[in-house]
Amino acid sequence: MTTEDVAAKVKELVGDRVNGLITIADKSERKAQQKVIKTEIREAMAEEFPDQEKQIGWALEDLVKDAMRSKVMSDKIRIDGRKPDEIRPISVETGILPRSHGSSLFTRGQTQALGSCTLGTKIDEQKIDGLEGEYWKTFMLHYNFPPFCTGEVKRMMGASRRELGHGHLAERALKSTLPAWEDFPYTVRIVSEVLESNGSSSMASVCAGSLALMDCGVPVKKAVAGIAMGLIKDGDDFVILSDILGDEDALGDMDFKVTGTQEGITAFQMDIKIAGISKEIMGKALQQAQAGRKHILGIMDSVISEPRAELSKYAPTILNLTIDPEYIGMIIGPGGKMIRSLQTDYGVNIEIDDEGIISISSTSRDAAEAVKDIIRNMTREPEIGEEFDAKVVKVVDFGVFVELYPGKEGLVHVSELEWRRVEKVTDVVNMGDTVRVKLVSKTAEGKLDLSRKALLPKPEGYVDPPKRSPRTGGGGNRGGGNRGRSGGGPRR
Repeated sequence: MTTEDVAAKVKELVGDRVNGLITIADKSERKAQQKVIKTEIREAMAEEFPDQEKQIGWALEDLVKDAMRSKVMSDKIRIDGRKPDEIRPISVETGILPRSHGSSLFTRGQTQALGSCTLGTKIDEQKIDGLEGEYWKTFMLHYNFPPFCTGEVKRMMGASRRELGHGHLAERALKSTLPAWEDFPYTVRIVSEVLESNGSSSMASVCAGSLALMDCGVPVKKAVAGIAMGLIKDGDDFVILSDILGDEDALGDMDFKVTGTQEGITAFQMDIKIAGISKEIMGKALQQAQAGRKHILGIMDSVISEPRAELSKYAPTILNLTIDPEYIGMIIGPGGKMIRSLQTDYGVNIEIDDEGIISISSTSRDAAEAVKDIIRNMTREPEIGEEFDAKVVKVVDFGVFVELYPGKEGLVHVSELEWRRVEKVTDVVNMGDTVRVKLVSKTAEGKLDLSRKALLPKPEGYVDPPKRSPRTGGGGNRGGGNRGRSGGGPRR
């Protein structure tokens, strides 16, 4: 028995039932009915065609394929009853995960993707060991396609090559709309969990990812949507299909994924099963994809048209500032003492690069702002006349040393504590006290002279003590006359 004999017998037994099969819109119901027909045919052909189970199955698949393609070409009607350029019903939800920084649920027909967006800091960047050397990624999109999304029970393992490829495509589709790192210094991770799949799950992931970004408050330039285009070609005749089903992908000639905004395309990928396509087909596919994309974006915009004004309360606060690199050592401190102290005391994380760019991150914005102010003060020179609430860090007989801010100390001389004469420093201030002082002078070496009394009112009747005349440098005549040599001759 030849393959042709098997195919002819299968066609005879199936009859018109194949035409009814390709009108069942529900994927699971259609597959179940096809399985019933396959079982019946195998039983009917078992005696005449023993050990031909696989060939019988393939012959039935070919019949379904030919019937589907013929119906599209002649009637312009697809498996689920849609016209070639018609998009499946779409529903969109945002903010459905209470603890995630941003989330969305995008459903298109029997394809559904759950998108979640998480914001991290610089330490969350992904290190990539690429062909051209190491580099760091601040934006990642991970695509997961668990077995249950197609009604299967399989072992859950690591990401497959297909999942990696779909994730890279969706990542590229969204990457160009993200703000520059200087404007938004976060590491961004999107995870797309495909909950149900009947075609175009990667494009659903693009839509879900874009919605999650906006729900998170990431200031993206534009929303992005994706659509998968198909092709049925018979000789010179062809039909372009918008938003293809899984069976239209499997039984058709092309899977052309196109993503973009209202203004243009951000990414595309094409798989074809024929020798090639003409410019006419390509142009028609792009034109139809644009119309479909704008339709999808319109539905997305009706739910969330722009990024939320504020980030989630669960997202970290990140503040950046740039300092002169010569101050890096001072901020880190001996053995890292200063930076560890700031991180521990304020509950923040501090990252410093060699160019002097400092990134401060914390779950508390107030703490991050406080540390930013401290570092800004540490790296600036105080001005004469400036006032500070300083902390006494050392008491000596001739005054007290106070800390204006971390890394910057100065001396309040005992004579600058009060207008009256102070016999004992600790009668006025003690270790750990906070005192209001004013910077009155700076030495060439950078030492700071501070005054407390300059901010206190003068006592009534107070008379300034006479100023001492400056000490001379010993240049006066001490009565010794000119000690230069006399007599003109050398001493013998």
